[in-house]
Amino acid sequence: MPAYKIAEAARLLGVSDDTVRRWVDAGTLATTGASPAEIAGEVVAAHAAELAKAPRDPTDVLSSARNRFVGIVTRIQRDGVMAQVDIQAGPQRIVSLLSAEAVDDLGLEVGSLSVAVVKATNVIIESPRK
Repeated sequence: MPAYKIAEAARLLGVSDDTVRRWVDAGTLATTGASPAEIAGEVVAAHAAELAKAPRDPTDVLSSARNRFVGIVTRIQRDGVMAQVDIQAGPQRIVSLLSAEAVDDLGLEVGSLSVAVVKATNVIIESPRK
């Protein structure tokens, strides 16, 4: 079973080492009892899933796409008829290219609540070599 040191767990969870230490001290994250402190991989995974729970989806639509990222528009770059829209959804940055007309029709502006929907037939998963 994999286990992670405090600093490793912090990087995986996207927080500071001190935050992980506070979570350990508060009993939010259990350690394995090893010294120096380690957190079991399954504990880190469960906490990551809890932290990643998305805010309520504001679109109120039914969809077959399961990869829906609720976030906030952080940048819109227009170039003639096309636009690039950047959305920050938790730790994920989603970039989409769409027509400038679509940006206008959706009323998108920096700070807008939005949902990035990804429908793909292939997903590549990588893992570090052991």
